[in-house]
Amino acid sequence: MGVKRLFFILSPTWLRALLMSVALLIIHIQPSLSAENAKFEQGLEALKTGSFSQISQGVSAIAQSGDERAAAVLTLLLHGDLYRLKQDSSLVTIQSKQGRDYVIAPLFASAEDQTQSVKSRAIKKIGINNKVRGELKSMIAALNISNPDANRRLDAINQLMGDMDQASYQLLKSHLESETDSDVLELGSMALAIFDLSNSTDNAVLKAALDVLQSSYQPSARNALNQYLNQHPDSALNSDVRKALASIEQREKVADMAQTLFFGLSLGSVLVLAAIGLAITFGVMGVINMAHGELIMLGAYTTYVVQTLMPNHIGLSLFVSIPLAFLVSALAGVVIERCVIRFLYGRPLETLLATFGISLVLQQAVRSVFSPLNRSVSTPDWMQGVIEINPLLSLTLNRLYIIAFCLIVFVALYLILRFTRLGIEVRAVSQNRSMARAMGVRSEWVDAMTFGLGSGIAGIAGVALSQLTNVGPNLGQSYIIDSFMVVVFGGVGNLWGTLVAGMSLGVANKVLEPWAGAVLAKILVLVFIILFIQKKPRGLFPQKGRSAEG
Repeated sequence: MGVKRLFFILSPTWLRALLMSVALLIIHIQPSLSAENAKFEQGLEALKTGSFSQISQGVSAIAQSGDERAAAVLTLLLHGDLYRLKQDSSLVTIQSKQGRDYVIAPLFASAEDQTQSVKSRAIKKIGINNKVRGELKSMIAALNISNPDANRRLDAINQLMGDMDQASYQLLKSHLESETDSDVLELGSMALAIFDLSNSTDNAVLKAALDVLQSSYQPSARNALNQYLNQHPDSALNSDVRKALASIEQREKVADMAQTLFFGLSLGSVLVLAAIGLAITFGVMGVINMAHGELIMLGAYTTYVVQTLMPNHIGLSLFVSIPLAFLVSALAGVVIERCVIRFLYGRPLETLLATFGISLVLQQAVRSVFSPLNRSVSTPDWMQGVIEINPLLSLTLNRLYIIAFCLIVFVALYLILRFTRLGIEVRAVSQNRSMARAMGVRSEWVDAMTFGLGSGIAGIAGVALSQLTNVGPNLGQSYIIDSFMVVVFGGVGNLWGTLVAGMSLGVANKVLEPWAGAVLAKILVLVFIILFIQKKPRGLFPQKGRSAEG
């Protein structure tokens, strides 16, 4: 009593009033929560009776309880996945089945709950009739449509779309009046329009439905319009339906073109990454490096090794791989140039044969170290998934990153060749080697550094390719011919020519593939390049300088 008296003496009036209000609120809420939980439990008990009327009442009680587990329980019941254990009448689900033995778990199994194995006769499925099945569909839809998660609401509308009745139609219509999410509104409006098109006879309602479906990107809209034409061949609205279909088909064509362009740019980015290093070495030194593909392969294997050493940091390992792949391939390139190629300048046939032999040596080396089997490089989480522009057009994240990576490498290389001392000397040697020597440029050093730079860029290309395909000894062979095609088409030693040629050939391949096939598309592109260099032997962007003119 003394403590209570002291509390009332020391506490201000407003504080006492606030504390009393909170206490009353708790007293008021607690029975309400208990009542909701009791209603949910009563519904579960009704499911165990086996009487369809009792099950129907139990379903209603569960749906009205407000319990967050209600939708999951009703879905199990609808799909026939809810059972009663005869021993104690508890509700269980089947985890696995082997012959007549079942592994079951409690309905609301937690991590510490143990599964148990029973015979089929020890459990009984909770059956439902058509009346209860219809009630379940409506109640599950109602629970999911009002779910706070927009993705759950979208899933609920997709489920309703294939099996909508008048009750669920009214339910969805009333919900959309207060819906704020644009995606849910769009999909819900289309679902209502499909129902109206199939069931209404009012021309005004049908025209409103056509307006909604005509502007929809969902494949279900086109299917509904085609179904209407088949079911109502003599309808006065058929001309409007055909116009709506034509509008949808036009949007599909635009989306297909955009998708083809995106795939073409993605392929073009890979070709540019693979060829840009070759453009430097071939343009400056005139060396036909048949081992360029194997330098790409070394970069890809470097990525694999780094990821193996950092298995718990997949995303970070990719960033670590970029400079390491550059260094490994660049070092290999400098060794090749110093040990072999510098003795073969001015002898293109011998250079070609020597670099081809080096490519075989590198292939066999990785077979001996890593085995002939392909190795898989994991893709980081942030490179997985798609960006959905609309239901007809989706852009994969890994290809978007490859395009961006290609542009970053191109800009970095352009700045190096444009503004650094090495870049100035590289351009001087490529334009007039004798004059550059006369001005004090050490052309031998420039040759080694240029070959190392081009080889390092090839290694970086290997990092990108490891995210698109498996890493294997023959990885480089898949890109060496395409790399030479890009260099010849764009212009030897010209970075802008390599960029334009790579992107152009990538898009051309993807445009031709749908009707010509992948192999014939490559043949057609090769024939085009052969005809093109007959007209312009020095490519799209010919190299300038006295040595080029000579």
